[in-house]
Amino acid sequence: MRTALVIGTGLIGTSAALALAGRGVTVHLTDHDPAQARTAAALGAGTDEAPEGPVDLAVVAVPPAHVATTLADAMRRGTARAYIDVASVKGGPRRELEALGCDLAPYIGTHPMSGKERSGPLAATADLFEGRPWVLTPTRDTDTEVLNLALELVALCRAVPVVMDADAHDRAVALVSHTPQLVSSMVAARLADADETAVRLCGQGIRDVTRIAASDPRMWVEILSANPGPVADVLTGVAADLEETVQALRALQSADDDKRRGGADGIEDVLRRGNTGRERVPGKHGAAPAVYEVVAVLISDRPGELARIFADAGRAGVNVEDVRIEHATGQQAGLVQLMVEPAAAPGLAASLRERGWSIRQ
Repeated sequence: MRTALVIGTGLIGTSAALALAGRGVTVHLTDHDPAQARTAAALGAGTDEAPEGPVDLAVVAVPPAHVATTLADAMRRGTARAYIDVASVKGGPRRELEALGCDLAPYIGTHPMSGKERSGPLAATADLFEGRPWVLTPTRDTDTEVLNLALELVALCRAVPVVMDADAHDRAVALVSHTPQLVSSMVAARLADADETAVRLCGQGIRDVTRIAASDPRMWVEILSANPGPVADVLTGVAADLEETVQALRALQSADDDKRRGGADGIEDVLRRGNTGRERVPGKHGAAPAVYEVVAVLISDRPGELARIFADAGRAGVNVEDVRIEHATGQQAGLVQLMVEPAAAPGLAASLRERGWSIRQ
């Protein structure tokens, strides 16, 4: 691939453009907002000047509702040899293209499974897709050269290609992406009018659950409007679990021993099923999830403290597999949770104590 046109210079489009430009591809940028395309160009994602002729690949990075019309317009103008989109739903846009009478041979739907709570070109990074799944949804009509160009794009972005049926993809993202967004938002909405005293007790658990609730509502309305059925199906199951859980909690309030035992069994059932589901979430590098030991270290909020603790862990010969930081309420301090292999935890804790760190049990 020597040339590409990125249509839509938001987070995903600009990140893909940055990755391509950084690997020698001549990238042209366009957006319904020319200022946004200029911003992406200023970041090094390419040029906002129109290409002189057809490019090798056109990447359509616009909201799902506009994918089909944008693709159809680009195809009519002959802007590229091959066309892809990067929207988070796949079945709908393909059917809309068919309804518009477009030739599907030069097109393949794709979806990079990566993103951020922030949007726009200023949030973009060239490494956004590295190591992340990038779904490709070819059909029997997809030209082999188009599939190869899409695979080359994925490779240049250092992502991992995953081939799926378009509708199966939409059901999958409803479960692992779209429903979690709504559930996170619904939990966070409970905080909007909560008593300030309660909010000040927020710890890492509520931060983990509500992190993605910071996402742009307008963007998510567009995404969910393109995949409402599969998301509603998943939420129906969540709603059934929620209703059963409410009933179990009410039973725990009963004076009747049998009802309380039934309530406890119901709560344990949903928690155990949650354990089972959580164990299926892929771990590091997509491998089976691993169980790590936590070494919790009290850390002050001063420049260089995180770098120092990582350096001291390195001197102890321990690889930190993951890390979480829980900030102390009302204090310039926090608790750094270092996730390490269980066998390495005692040695790391001892080594960090020797170097003056306060270890919390």
